[in-house]
Amino acid sequence: MASHRRPKQPSRARVTVLTTAAAAAVAISSQAANAAPSEKPSKDEVKAKVDELYEQAEQATEKFNGAKEKQEKLQKEISTIQDNVARGQEELNELRDAMGLAAAAQYRTGSIDSSLQLFLSSNPDDYLDKASTADQLSAQQVDQLKKIQQKQRELAQQRAEAADKLKDLSSTRTELGKKKKEVQAKLAEAQKLLNSLTAAEKAALAAEEARASRSSADRVDLGDTGSASGRAMAAFQAAQSKIGSPYVYGASGPSSFDCSGLTSWAYAQAGVSIPRTSQAQANAGTRIYSQSELKVGDLVLFYGDLHHVGFYAGNGQILHAPRTGTTVRYESINNMPFQFGVRI
Repeated sequence: MASHRRPKQPSRARVTVLTTAAAAAVAISSQAANAAPSEKPSKDEVKAKVDELYEQAEQATEKFNGAKEKQEKLQKEISTIQDNVARGQEELNELRDAMGLAAAAQYRTGSIDSSLQLFLSSNPDDYLDKASTADQLSAQQVDQLKKIQQKQRELAQQRAEAADKLKDLSSTRTELGKKKKEVQAKLAEAQKLLNSLTAAEKAALAAEEARASRSSADRVDLGDTGSASGRAMAAFQAAQSKIGSPYVYGASGPSSFDCSGLTSWAYAQAGVSIPRTSQAQANAGTRIYSQSELKVGDLVLFYGDLHHVGFYAGNGQILHAPRTGTTVRYESINNMPFQFGVRI
């Protein structure tokens, strides 16, 4: 027999909870829909963030350059020490051979003395510390033993120095790898932001960059400011010949550059060797704190940590390799926080 009982109705509390949850879900969906359009940064916001990332990448680049320069210096020093050790070992072997020949001659005549036997069977340092046996050797033998002892000490010192430098080289290579990854991460983040722009926004940024980057065919009024020296002018002219070359982190020419790569390369063309990094270049000459006293060819340093450097070009202009995505170009000295100039 069919049941005529009324179906059980949901409780008032259950209805209230379900209604509240549904309302909340609708509200959240509505808020997300309304917030979505404003979450996308504007072109100017993207540019500001990208510029910030590029500056951070340049800071890391100069540290990368410093580690790379230190690595190259250590490798040269280690190679020199290893060559010296090899030559020293040859000299030590020759001294030992000479003493061995003397011992052999004495052995054949049956006149080998106990002191020479001691030398041949143990370290000569042990022997020389026993002054009582010194009178058993000829003056020539004593001199040879002293030379052997000195050579052994030199080799031990050089080997210890090489071992220390090899440890330093290992840690420097680790630091170099970290800085390289840091630069690459900053550049990748910047590229990701740029990729989020629309085609129109990308075109607008490209147009702005084109206006900022002047080609070598464009005329820039550099005024009649004199150069600091013939070599400073020669370095500046070498840098001028690279206008339009792309910025590449860690590059020092001849086809691409970072900021300190350009200045060090250009001065090298003028026959002047200056350090590789901007921070080191800040100490490579006389500092000029007044912009009015700058001359063409002077280096100009920017930012509190001195992570950017360029050439003073005259008339308030600098010539430099700005950052990733740009080329070697002229720019106003006032576009960055000027610290001081350096006259090489």
